[in-house]
Amino acid sequence: MGRYRPPAPKSSPYITKNGYEGLQGELKGLWKKRAEVTRAVTAAAAEGDRSENAEYIYRKKQLREIDRRIGYLQRRLPVLKVVDQLPTNPEQIFFGASVTMDDGENEVTYRIVGADEFDPGKNWISMDSPMAKALMGKTLDDEIDVQTPGGKKSYVVLGVAYQENT
Repeated sequence: MGRYRPPAPKSSPYITKNGYEGLQGELKGLWKKRAEVTRAVTAAAAEGDRSENAEYIYRKKQLREIDRRIGYLQRRLPVLKVVDQLPTNPEQIFFGASVTMDDGENEVTYRIVGADEFDPGKNWISMDSPMAKALMGKTLDDEIDVQTPGGKKSYVVLGVAYQENT
């Protein structure tokens, strides 16, 4: 009896211009790195017995990881839709907004970006996250409730800002 896992829901195809350019740059860099790793695999294979050749085994694993990421990027980039226009109402929260909120104790700012560019270190959240879904369409002084791992939290929107062409 196998473990069936239903397919994950598809992530939103939206991305910022900078995010798209970053993924394109990553793909170009991976092709260059792949060429280097391929040369290293060839050199390691020439050393003889491959079953006990740690360099060969490591480089083959590295090559598989690079190929996996290249394959993902080649399938994902054509599907992505670059959002580089500001919304007509800059006080309403949509994709690309930087939102400042207060939960009564702390003030926090999140930027809503695509699923391919979220970064918790920068407080960039995916538009598919529960927080971003709760924020979409809200305006200044709106109150939102979000279910977090620590329980339900309420926030008040203090500010909304957009960056041009990013």
